[in-house]
Amino acid sequence: MLKSLLAASGLFAALGFTVMSAFAGPTSYPLTIENCGAQVTFEKAPERAIGLGQNSAEILLLLGLEDKMAGTAFWPSKVLPQLAEANAKVKLLTVEFPTFEAILAENPDFVAAALPTLLGPDSKVAKREDFEKVGIPSYLSPSTCLSTEEVKDAYGSRNELWNMTLLYREIDELSQIFDVADRGQALIADFKAREAALRASVPADGKKLSYVFWFSSPSPSADAYVGGKNSASGFIADMLGGHNAITAEAEWPTLSWESIIAADPDVIVVASLDRNRWELDKPEAKMAFLTTDPAVSQMKAVVNKAMVVMDGQAMNPTIRTIYGAEQVAEQLKTLGLLK
Repeated sequence: MLKSLLAASGLFAALGFTVMSAFAGPTSYPLTIENCGAQVTFEKAPERAIGLGQNSAEILLLLGLEDKMAGTAFWPSKVLPQLAEANAKVKLLTVEFPTFEAILAENPDFVAAALPTLLGPDSKVAKREDFEKVGIPSYLSPSTCLSTEEVKDAYGSRNELWNMTLLYREIDELSQIFDVADRGQALIADFKAREAALRASVPADGKKLSYVFWFSSPSPSADAYVGGKNSASGFIADMLGGHNAITAEAEWPTLSWESIIAADPDVIVVASLDRNRWELDKPEAKMAFLTTDPAVSQMKAVVNKAMVVMDGQAMNPTIRTIYGAEQVAEQLKTLGLLK
């Protein structure tokens, strides 16, 4: 079901640029962009870009830039089905964290990163200044430029609900960097139309469901990584006329199951991940735990069988978020929880 839902909602890449029209002028170089507190200048369009993180890679692919990509890395999920052919033309460095040396070996002239753990002060790969020292401009997703003052982890916290505006900025800026601004505007128009359609499909007088979005856990006894109050998960709940039952402002709080039980959500959304890091990355393993654990199985969402599966990458603030919202809505309608 996960694959079919992704495929059904992903026709844009095959049809979008011919069906939709958008006009944007050519990029004038040198181009300087303010990105997450840094000024980044481009003398010309990149020719050997690295998509460091799934969202960055998939945006570049949606913009039709596979011939300008030297490699990709860090893929929690498989590539969108409609992008598989284009992605096959691009070298995969690793589905996990690459080394700085492995990136440099591809002789890149640009690195677009999806997460601060891939390009940030505490990155497992490289700091931004590491790329600066070797003359490689870098770009970090504006959606993930978060303060770490309140939450002492690399992902930080968000004090207001994420929305697609930051994603549109990312698409627009990347399209300018590569001098394909018309493609960027077409992609943005597609996402805006899909968000509007989804919101319009949710009845205003329906029940305001509460949600918990469970990404994964190292083990059944460990705390669970869940989507924070103002994260992309919270945005999905909002699009569907409900709210996130998790009130922590951390982007990715880790909570005990006692805390999740206390949150008492109407719906539990479990992530499907294609990586092979933990057993509970698999949705079937999550479902087995939810339905057999003596305490967790008594939650109303479990008792009512109000559990749905969503692409885990959609829980990050990415192009996948709208796909994830569409997946959840379709399943909730099948369950009779959305009209």
